[in-house]
Amino acid sequence: MLLARFRAWSKPQRIALVSAVGVLLVGVVVWWRLGEAAYLRLVLESPGAGKCERHLSRPVLDRSIALGTRFLLAHQKPAGNFDYEYDWRTKTLSEGDNEVRQAGALWGLALLHRDAPKPELAAAIERGLAFFEQHSTAAKRARCTAYPGNESGKIGTVALLALAYVEYLRAARDLPSEHRADLAQRLDQYLRMLVGAVQPSGLWFGDYDVKNCKPSGEHSPYSDGEALLALVKAAKYLGHRELLPVIMNGAAAGKRLNIERARAEEADSDVTKGFYQWSSMAYFELATSDFPDTRGYGDTVLELADWIIDTHHILSRTRNTGYAFEGIIHAYALAKQRGDARQAKLACAIDIGLERLIGWQVGGPLPNRYTAGSGADDAKSLGGVQNAAFESPLRIDVTQHQMHAAVLARRYVY
Repeated sequence: MLLARFRAWSKPQRIALVSAVGVLLVGVVVWWRLGEAAYLRLVLESPGAGKCERHLSRPVLDRSIALGTRFLLAHQKPAGNFDYEYDWRTKTLSEGDNEVRQAGALWGLALLHRDAPKPELAAAIERGLAFFEQHSTAAKRARCTAYPGNESGKIGTVALLALAYVEYLRAARDLPSEHRADLAQRLDQYLRMLVGAVQPSGLWFGDYDVKNCKPSGEHSPYSDGEALLALVKAAKYLGHRELLPVIMNGAAAGKRLNIERARAEEADSDVTKGFYQWSSMAYFELATSDFPDTRGYGDTVLELADWIIDTHHILSRTRNTGYAFEGIIHAYALAKQRGDARQAKLACAIDIGLERLIGWQVGGPLPNRYTAGSGADDAKSLGGVQNAAFESPLRIDVTQHQMHAAVLARRYVY
């Protein structure tokens, strides 16, 4: 009967029906491969207008952070560095490595320790610092890292290692005085390396020779932001106010070159994206400090949050965007402090974005349909975060950035 009716239709009608069915089938397949509930929230709610439901809670964040911490600890090697990537489906480790992300994982442990100090975290941080101490080079009064197998070092590695020292020294208040003095001295050496790697523009050389720590190479928006954040935090929390001239030059240069000029050349700039969360964190610390002439950087943090949401469309990206919420949550904290109307919009972006990303965590409290079938009983998998909704590799930096975002969300939003 249906076939007879179909044959009775005109050719254009039959073509239209077949095309519609084809589109529907393709849509079903695409949704099955890529679709997540967060996309429905973007359609059914009005996050841009600050109108959305609240799905996350402190217990959800508590569970996610505890699991992510467990993952990072489980993947620290006896030497102090980390397994770079673990695939929960094949139960195999990647042969890849990245020195900046190694230092970032150590910084992540220091941030977790400062948020909730634990002996096992302190022990892991000490192992990590000892690893980089063993693989470092002294040059005059400065020091740079010399990661095994690399002839050229990255300024970002030095900056993230300095950040690990800063956060650990802030958290570990009961360290023996002699050991604290040793750690503070080592931090001073890495800070001198960062100061000595500043270009005439006010930004940073991207590389250096591991044999003598001599800086070279083009600046990178990533290491520009990482170096700025390290210096700002050292000045603000550990009393290194002698760094202020370099900080103020670097903050102004970063805004001028990595934000204003970069966005003038391309609205959705990859340069600004690379600088985004690092500069947002650094500018937040400046705007909330007692340093002179820094309040205006809070305006930049809020402007950048609008950019990452409205121009870069961070909520519809298909790769892990935990890094971006390190910046967005700081913008939320500023908006709340200032009574800025953007607070509701930022809260919606945080709730929708982090709910989705927590679904990518193995054994996490809000699994999506892919991680719900994951090897949560595998100690090497539990707590790791995927770089995409339906991809099984778990990388240390992806997990580290998302755990920092979750800590910030618990502190400022929930």
